[in-house]
Amino acid sequence: MNRRRFLKTGALTLGLAACARTMPASAPASPTPRRLPRWRGFNLLEKFTARPGGNPPFQEADFARMADWGFDFARLPMSYLCWSTHEEPLKLREAELAHLDQAVEFGRKHGIHVNLNLHRAPGYCVNPPREPWDLWSDDRALEACAFHWACLARRFKGVPNSRLSFDLLNEPGDIAEATYVRVVRRLVQAIRAEDPDRLILADGLKWGTQPVPGLIPLGVAQSTRGYQPMQISHYRANWIGGSDKWAEPTWPLKQGDKTTDKETLRRERIAPWQALERQGVGVHVGEWGAFNRTPHKVVLAWMRDCLDLWKEAGWGWALWNLRGSFGVLDSGRADVNYEDFNGHKLDREMLKLLQAG
Repeated sequence: MNRRRFLKTGALTLGLAACARTMPASAPASPTPRRLPRWRGFNLLEKFTARPGGNPPFQEADFARMADWGFDFARLPMSYLCWSTHEEPLKLREAELAHLDQAVEFGRKHGIHVNLNLHRAPGYCVNPPREPWDLWSDDRALEACAFHWACLARRFKGVPNSRLSFDLLNEPGDIAEATYVRVVRRLVQAIRAEDPDRLILADGLKWGTQPVPGLIPLGVAQSTRGYQPMQISHYRANWIGGSDKWAEPTWPLKQGDKTTDKETLRRERIAPWQALERQGVGVHVGEWGAFNRTPHKVVLAWMRDCLDLWKEAGWGWALWNLRGSFGVLDSGRADVNYEDFNGHKLDREMLKLLQAG
């Protein structure tokens, strides 16, 4: 790959022309980075990882059932490899990008706010395999990432913030704050060059758990996570090394002489983000939930406390996921009496808890 090709502004400009779409619409007054609505909903995973032969479109039925159940938020964690490649990251496949147009339209039709997130961006993903470049240190990766966000910004210019927001990068790890701020600044710059008023969120550091005061001058909201303690949320999750050796969890969680309970979460997971909020930064919980191997009664007790805390704080949230091992549909739990629901298995008890939260 020619390094100059990445860094030349001309390549960016020419590429944007190919991916532009105008989708104007009227809407109520927009949310702001300083204060977000208490959006509640789910992550939808059609573009979460790139599949050989292409990924399926998002399902309108998901948007319709979320609306019917009283939810108003869909986060779409996506891999840029769904519409591009490592070898030619500036060459985009229109057919897969058109699926994003459909999702935004489904959101408009059913009253669901759509949040686009790069779960795998050029140069970084929290999940394996590693990217061939490093977003945090390689300008080739950063300019490719800026290109993708600029393309999306131009494509959806005119869609109001009440209907659409961008979440830049999923769960940056344990990196220096200055390094993260540098990358976010460049991505924000690329977006605002195309759509100056687009609502932008940035995930916290340390995999979404730590607020980032250094981002305050950029005028972006921030997204946290609701996976703590991991012994509840990821018990026996096969992608977490050693989780199969953990003791079966309870809630409150007892580990020797230490007990983690609702007040622990309030102190350690709510208070630091409320301090950020007092500095003029909107907060949303972009992901949360528990894998299907944690006992159902433990999950529900833990979820009830999380939901209470976020309701008190005035924060919205998005469960990972709607359909699948963390979700209310087809979660594959062995200790749930599922209800048949339009060809799916519905966890009605969890759904009622979420609707109340």
